Amino acid sequence: MQIGELSTRTGVSVRMLRYYEQQDLLSPARRASGYRDYSAEDERIVKAVRTLSEAGLKLEFIRRFLPCLRSKGPLLHPCPDLMAAMEQEMKALEDQIARYRKSRDMLGGYYEEMRTHA
Repeated sequence: MQIGELSTRTGVSVRMLRYYEQQDLLSPARRASGYRDYSAEDERIVKAVRTLSEAGLKLEFIRRFLPCLRSKGPLLHPCPDLMAAMEQEMKALEDQIARYRKSRDMLGGYYEEMRTHA
């Protein structure tokens, strides 16, 4: 399929698909005309990359574990290195959430104090 069709099927812009290719997330075949020829596997990878990006993972992280995406079945396979890296990512997110909660609580306290003295 051509890039426009892949874009339509995945909801990822043509510009972003080209960026994925530049970032070595995709390696489409080329037709004799020079046009990119994307496969069903490329479509599956783009959907997985999009899903993982929406979950907050950076493309660098996703690229590192691309082999875990390149197989049929669930979104990701239990590659040991990927599981360890995801545990680290989840811990970092939990730490960030805790910092945001603390910040929200502090601001809420300041706001309530201002309201009572206004």
